Order: sequence, then structure tokens, then C-alpha cells
Amino acid sequence: MASNDSEPAAGPTTPVIAVSCYMQRAQWGVWDTEAALIPADYVRMVAACGAIPVLLPPHGQTPAVLDRVDGLLLAGGADVDAAEYGQRPHETTVSHPFRDASETMLLAASQQRGLPVLGICRGLQVINVAAGGTLDQHLPFSLGHSDYQPAPGVYGQVSVTTDPGSLAHEILGEATTAPCYHHQGVDRLGAGLRVTGRSPEGLIEIIERAPDRERDSGWLFAVQWHPEHDPTDDRVVRALVEAARRHMADRATRRTSK
Repeated sequence: MASNDSEPAAGPTTPVIAVSCYMQRAQWGVWDTEAALIPADYVRMVAACGAIPVLLPPHGQTPAVLDRVDGLLLAGGADVDAAEYGQRPHETTVSHPFRDASETMLLAASQQRGLPVLGICRGLQVINVAAGGTLDQHLPFSLGHSDYQPAPGVYGQVSVTTDPGSLAHEILGEATTAPCYHHQGVDRLGAGLRVTGRSPEGLIEIIERAPDRERDSGWLFAVQWHPEHDPTDDRVVRALVEAARRHMADRATRRTSK
């Protein structure tokens, strides 16, 4: 179903999705100052999938904020600080350590609550590093091309094949194509995660929780591309919203059974 600008009819079964966001200098109207922001593609698609988007800036957060939402979307953005996985930064690595700290905290708190989590681009990398994994800091050097990030502000196109029996296969079928914009990728996979989608040259494009970890830590799905940038294909974001709705129902059942 294509995304649009319509707003969901809020009600007791309408999930609230927290979306992590940037905090950096931006320009709008007559202003040129620091701002908390996110590309509108994210909030439009979350709303079009039937949820209420709420932005969480990388300052002033505590785990308690997650008691008021039904799902977490870790959005794209700057590179994860290489120090987080024990490396020195490549000359092309641009990081915001304050955002790393905030999102890692939110991820851990989400897992403690069994809250559904979707990682997009940087979000996938945050999830991998938080699980003890590492990143390839500059794919053009490793792969010999820059197809995944053709030019500043220009999206590439990636083809992804999914593994049978995976959440990725359930959401996307055997294969999909999507807009991408990244110069880093997963190198060593973090503990408790599994790879369920790759590009034709073997680059990791989808990770999800290992089957034996989902019962304790909740729904988790992460893609290296930018599904929010394609308004004709909302399957990834819709999967998060549906997982959030199931989480709401389970939480309500537990409350009434006490």
C-alpha cells in the first residue's frame, strides 16, 4: 500500500512509534541554528501505516520514555563512532557520539521491555555495534565502487535477496529492490543477530534477532537501505507498526490478567 499524507484515526489500538532523530545545525525560514529534526519521509510513512510518530531527540532522554510508546524506529544519520567498536575512525567517518549514546540506551531499554524495534541504515549499524559487532568504515575502499552512495544527497538502488524462513522473507518475499545511501556496512556480526538479506555481491542488507532471542527481547528487524524514501513500498515500516500493535494487545492482556 502506498504511503500518503493522511493521518491515522487515533484510538485505543493506534500504536505510538518513537523515531530517533538528529540534533544538528539546520536552516529553515529565517533561521540558521541547531535543531532536532528528521526527514519528513519517516513521519509520513509511519503515519500512513496507521501509527502516531513521535520524535525522540538525542538529548534529555531516559528509558522511562519508552513506557509511553509502542515501538521504536532507529533512523538513519551520521556514522557510529568507531571507538564504540574498538577502531580508529577512517578519514571519511563522521560521527555524533552523543547520538550513539542516546540510541544505544534506547535500544537496550526497548529490549528490556520487549518493545518492537526497527533499524534503518544507521539504525542497523547501531544495533550491530550494540551487540558487539563491527563495521566496515568505507565500502568504496573495500568494494571498489560507491554504488551504495553515488554522490552527496543522491540515493543508489540496491537489490536484496532474503533467506527462506526468515522474518525478512515473510515481510519482503524472496527479493526486493530499494533506495540506499550508505558508505559503511556490517563487518563482524553482533551476538544474538542473524543475517537474512544480502546484496548480489554479499553485502549484509538485513539483520534480525536470532530465533532463540526473540521470545526474551522482542521483535527486531533492521535494513541497511532507506525504505521510508520509497512511498510506493511501505512493507518494512508497516511491519514495525503491526508488531507494535501486537505488543499493545499483549501488554493489555497482561494488565487485565493481573
